[in-house]
Amino acid sequence: MVNITIDGKNISVAEGVTILEAAKSAGINIPTLCYWKGLNEVGACRVCVVEVEGLKKLPAACNTPVEEGMVIKTNSKAVREARKANVQLILSEHDCQCPTCVRSGNCSLQKVAENLNIIDIPYEKNIPENKFSKTFPLNRTDSKCIKCMRCIQMCEKQACSIWDLVNTGSRSTVGLARDLSLETSDCALCGQCITHCPVGALTERDDTQKVIDALNDPDKIVIAQIAPSIRTAWGEAFGLSPEEATVERLASALHIMGFDYVFDTNFSADLTIMEEGSEFLERLAHKDESKFPMFTSCCPGWVRFVKSHYPEFTDNLSTAKSPQQMFGAIAKSYYADILKTDPSNIYCVSIMPCLAKKHECAIPAMNDACGDSDVDVVLTTREVDRLIKSEFIDPSSIEDRELDMPLGIGSGAGNIFGATGGVMEAALRSAYFLVTGTNPDPDAFKSVRGTDGWKESSFDINGTTLKVAVANGLGNADKLLRAIKKGEAEYDFVEIMACPGGCVGGGGQPIHDNVEMAPERAPVLYDQDAKSTLRFSHENPSITAVYADYLGKPLSEKSHHLLHTDHHTWKMPNE
Repeated sequence: MVNITIDGKNISVAEGVTILEAAKSAGINIPTLCYWKGLNEVGACRVCVVEVEGLKKLPAACNTPVEEGMVIKTNSKAVREARKANVQLILSEHDCQCPTCVRSGNCSLQKVAENLNIIDIPYEKNIPENKFSKTFPLNRTDSKCIKCMRCIQMCEKQACSIWDLVNTGSRSTVGLARDLSLETSDCALCGQCITHCPVGALTERDDTQKVIDALNDPDKIVIAQIAPSIRTAWGEAFGLSPEEATVERLASALHIMGFDYVFDTNFSADLTIMEEGSEFLERLAHKDESKFPMFTSCCPGWVRFVKSHYPEFTDNLSTAKSPQQMFGAIAKSYYADILKTDPSNIYCVSIMPCLAKKHECAIPAMNDACGDSDVDVVLTTREVDRLIKSEFIDPSSIEDRELDMPLGIGSGAGNIFGATGGVMEAALRSAYFLVTGTNPDPDAFKSVRGTDGWKESSFDINGTTLKVAVANGLGNADKLLRAIKKGEAEYDFVEIMACPGGCVGGGGQPIHDNVEMAPERAPVLYDQDAKSTLRFSHENPSITAVYADYLGKPLSEKSHHLLHTDHHTWKMPNE
């Protein structure tokens, strides 16, 4: 232990902890801006500076370890003046048009400036010129970047390394590595740089106006699908608990907004299990002719990553479309027939936790239902929250409304798609049934749950041992693929989610600075699954009906046409 004094308090802390951590243990708050524990501890912003007796310079508390006998002042005159000057300098190079920024009210710079009582900027303003296009699903605004370098650290953790420090000296700033553009980079569109940015320098492309225009078009039948992980997060912007922020309450808000029908992506998650699970069993039956392991294809960020970083594994991807795209294909074929309308009259809006979904729906090959895009537009959780606010809807004062039928029924298995391991568990539940004709215990495969970056397990299904793996976060996916390439790991079936924790931690989810929310959101999905009376995808009556009335059976000719895809029909820039 080390004995130190902070603001007159004598405390003992473990050797090696930082001044910031020591102060926190003593109940003393030191402001931070660029700091994120375990990710970014570089002291770039100089907001957490403190005064240490015997040192001429003010060190950053976030990366300065304590030493025996240290006497520290966290709020002296010199500290207050330095912090204020540092933040004023940052603001002098920052676009301070807060009312038009999507992070207004949820901006760390805004909060720090307010807490430091900054009401003017005594330095000459020098706002960088924006160089980035706004058409890519991921947008960057140079004039809002504060050079904290969190995006660089997070992108490196995700094994993509798109962002980098460019130029030298006073010209140093954050830009794209290797002098690329976002459009020509191998960005996976996981969006983690957005959720880890403390300001509004990184955002998703805003597509809310497209939805508003469709809602005001009398010739359009506007439908929405709500992804499983949305129900864990959409209410956070309104202060609603998970119990209050039901998917039915979100459906009610969407109907008030003008949506004609609101459905559940859990329905098409169940459909994905039927197709992907059947494909896996088909590959097992012809193992000598198939690529193993078979990888899940539900996460478009992961698909972008494997195509750009490990293209030799592209054929290992399941050909099954993601639940989002299966829903769009069914909505503009099967459901259009139910409505007795031309598919072109249907405008399909996806509410997703993800930026990569914006890219996925625009892939030219994703148009099997009617020749046009099966999904017209994707809104992130943050975008739909902004739409609700713009319509002056108070979610706390509206009643729940049941989702519409028949695409509004989803099982608990479809529900857990939003958490890492959920796709694997749901697939194994139904694969067991498809092989044996009986249902397993719904929780028989729960060993694949949890937030560990790389999990593996083995299961016996009717005498066949299946070795499976689950990875979340592209850094862990990268390690797993390297191990497979080297022959150090061997599996039959692998689930990978690009975002840490799975879709609950998606790049389009509400932002809480310095907090990883996936561990808090995932249990909501598992609790809903446990309470569900329908826990198997193959028992979903709407799934039974769509096969009986329209598709025939999993892997049928019509199923292949509508619900499967060729991952070679489009290319990553460096593929």
